[in-house]
Amino acid sequence: MDFLVDMLVKYATHAKETLMTTANPESRVFYVYLLTSLVMAFAIYKGARARLSSDETSFLRFLFPRKVWRHPSAWLDLRYFFFHNLTGKFLALSFGAGCTALGFWLGSGGVNLIEAAGQGELSTGADIGIAIGYMFIAFVVADFLGWFCHWLQHKSPLLWQFHKVHHSAEVMHPVSNFREHPIDNLFYVTVIGAGFGLVSGLAMRVFGYVPSMPSLLGVPLTMLAFNLVGYNLRHSHIWLRWPGKLSMIFPSPAHHHVHHSYHPDHIDKNFAFMLPVWDVIFGTYHM
Repeated sequence: MDFLVDMLVKYATHAKETLMTTANPESRVFYVYLLTSLVMAFAIYKGARARLSSDETSFLRFLFPRKVWRHPSAWLDLRYFFFHNLTGKFLALSFGAGCTALGFWLGSGGVNLIEAAGQGELSTGADIGIAIGYMFIAFVVADFLGWFCHWLQHKSPLLWQFHKVHHSAEVMHPVSNFREHPIDNLFYVTVIGAGFGLVSGLAMRVFGYVPSMPSLLGVPLTMLAFNLVGYNLRHSHIWLRWPGKLSMIFPSPAHHHVHHSYHPDHIDKNFAFMLPVWDVIFGTYHM
């Protein structure tokens, strides 16, 4: 009974967070991330205004074109968002926490993650340096694992049966990010959660504590920066790429647009989430 009550309380909290998702800094559609994307979209609109069709002359029409927002696919994404978040994603997050704990136990040589949590408060310059280094290592490892999982989802006939749900969107808008099969999320949290736990466990073994990541609004700085720089344009009709070689280093919305394109040259390209350099290294980059 205690277990069931605990699960019900956790589910109620999860459901509340889903309904208030735009107020949660850990959510992709946190209102601050939406606002920064809005500012970028306005800059693109001003630069492209002379070339726009008569249906897109106002900024509001440019932002919400009829061909996107009148399409049934756009409204199906909203149903995916609520159904998926309230069911499969809750179970996936719970399973991911277990995988992280297991990875930590292996990396640390048998230390319990819950007992070790919160020991690495930032106090001295050395602590801050260790925390920043730990954050970047964890970021790079997690992003590579994300790239690898995404590559497997396209290359494995079994995993593709689930991942193709995400690619069934016929138009793109920020909530298209949530058009996912629960098995997709389960696969991600298993691999990335275990990898992150392993990195944390190794840090525990080296330093004797788990370094605290430098964060703002409760979000690690690397993830905060990624979300602030146009994340919500990745799943949208608004094209934005960084100039020259920068698009090979830093993630741009255009990088992910190519991934969702059905043009023959774009199939199985641009798997990276945050560091396009993985695509450059493994020959899957296209812009």
